Amino acid sequence: MTAAPTRAAWQNPRVVSTLALVFLAGAATGALWMQFGLHDKLHRSVAASSGPIDRAALLRRFNEELELSPDQSQKISNVLEDYTQFYQSLQEQLDDTRATGKTQILEILNPEQRARFEKMMDDLGPELQQPK
Repeated sequence: MTAAPTRAAWQNPRVVSTLALVFLAGAATGALWMQFGLHDKLHRSVAASSGPIDRAALLRRFNEELELSPDQSQKISNVLEDYTQFYQSLQEQLDDTRATGKTQILEILNPEQRARFEKMMDDLGPELQQPK
């Protein structure tokens, strides 16, 4: 009598099934948590973070809470100004990239598909749309 070939432990159907169930349970749990508000806590809403910072208010708060010297206050004001300009530049690049991508997609689609695509874009929300 010959012995049956042995399988590696990970090839056992019970092990594979158990791993698949654990993965699916984890994915479902993560999806539920994201659906019920965790996503907003982890990733602040686009509307709340999409605008430039109020430099004057932030500088006032820094001055009050950190008790900055005039020299420190001026240096931080310069950093905030640089950040605002950098942010605005990035926002413009992002807007251009969105517009280019949308234009390229529209060129591929036929007129009926274009209309459906525009509806899809409206349904997906402002974070995926080019600025108007």
